[in-house]
Amino acid sequence: MRQIVLDTETTGLEVIQGHRVIEIGCVELVNRRPTNNDFHRYIHPDDKDIDPGAEQVHGISMAFLADKPKFVELGRELWDYLAGSELVIHNAAFDIGFLDAEFQRLGINRKLSEVCSVVDTVALARRLHPGQKVNLDALCRRYAVDASHRDFHGALLDARLLADVYLAMTGGQSALGLDDSSAQAGAQRRSRFVELLGAIEAPLRVIRVGENEQAAHLDRLKTIDKKSGGKLIWADELPPAVH
Repeated sequence: MRQIVLDTETTGLEVIQGHRVIEIGCVELVNRRPTNNDFHRYIHPDDKDIDPGAEQVHGISMAFLADKPKFVELGRELWDYLAGSELVIHNAAFDIGFLDAEFQRLGINRKLSEVCSVVDTVALARRLHPGQKVNLDALCRRYAVDASHRDFHGALLDARLLADVYLAMTGGQSALGLDDSSAQAGAQRRSRFVELLGAIEAPLRVIRVGENEQAAHLDRLKTIDKKSGGKLIWADELPPAVH
């Protein structure tokens, strides 16, 4: 399975106000392994200025973008790169909305959702951790992904962090691993994209849960179901007599 973990930076928050994409970062995963076939570009936003508030977040200035290509110069390449993949995006509606607007300006009148499936990791995190913070920084802390070098938001950096978080959220038997230094108690888990390159065909290790673990899981679900007054999200996992 081919997945693209994607993030963008923009000139502002509202696509309906004509704001534009100024950076896109994509990390390709095949069978949950990084391939190093990433896509990263800075993009000149034509005649749209960057909002001061947006620049404070991502640190990208118009001066920096002065010699960068416009979307019309790279949009077709990006479309071909994304088409047919499963997109993994944090707050997907935001990025998809901006990219659809950019592709429409290019003359591509199809939406990304018509040629790609989309996983919104915000929605996924809210299902997994109801009532908890689900921004990328909070998820990095929860899953022990090292984000200490994240002074500004950056599309490729955030896509790489999100890839680590997504793989951790969806099952530990993934492309994530531990550095030798992280074997010490309390050490943070770090991405191993470089070490894993070239190993995309390696079989994934699958760890099956035992009967005791299944029973403990069921007991936990019963407790949650009781305390929530029968509002357990995963109620279909309980025997009919329980609820």
